[in-house]
Amino acid sequence: MGGMRKNGAMRAGFAAAACGVLIVTLSACGGLGGGSKSGSGAAGDGGPGGKVSPSPARTVDLKRIPGVGDRITQWIPSDSRQVVAVYGEGKDSAHSTAVLYTKSGSTWDETGRWVAHNGKKGWTTDHREGDNRSPVGVFTLSDAGGFLDDPGARLPYSQSEYFQSPYDWEQSHLHDFDYVIAIDYNRIRGTSPIDPTRPWGDAKGGGIWMHLDHGGGTSACVSLPKAAMKYLLRTLDPQQSPVVVMGDKAELNA
Repeated sequence: MGGMRKNGAMRAGFAAAACGVLIVTLSACGGLGGGSKSGSGAAGDGGPGGKVSPSPARTVDLKRIPGVGDRITQWIPSDSRQVVAVYGEGKDSAHSTAVLYTKSGSTWDETGRWVAHNGKKGWTTDHREGDNRSPVGVFTLSDAGGFLDDPGARLPYSQSEYFQSPYDWEQSHLHDFDYVIAIDYNRIRGTSPIDPTRPWGDAKGGGIWMHLDHGGGTSACVSLPKAAMKYLLRTLDPQQSPVVVMGDKAELNA
């Protein structure tokens, strides 16, 4: 991702009461550090790069999220009706696909699909600060923000110049944090994504976001095309208890 990231690790199924939010991981924590800026402003990977895949016809009557096994499915909150599933191509790959599923009645519909990137070294079930891997798990999505004005987000949105990438970053990274959605990993829910508080400690990482894609791997975040970020900001609704389910395909389907 591109923002402050601190990767840590927590036992699978751990609920972070200290964060005031349900966070279930396969022993993973996010953190500041490594080339991205999130939560408290870290190095980044974002920008207008990336392509939005054509949205397929609505896939109806899915009884469960495709490609997600029983172990992780049980971590999805029962009241969640919006799931962003991030399917990593491989444990050591930075390439992934993000799909938005929306629940209608008792079934799920696919309502968006995009090319995405994750940690430049892939995924981990024991995330630590600076490992350049994204944590595998299920995380709530509660807060958003960015350098640009609110595009009409449903999640609480914090606009601030502090989201601006350092001028000495490569040109491709300068727009990483125009729009961000905080992934509730080792952070306090209900605060701006740039809040630096790390309830589990800095070693566990933090500041893991969804943010704009710059065409390559991140420090731990998930990066998406600008159009995708605007769509998610305008669509993810706190009343629908949105979550992200993220990891490499093999781990998600285990």
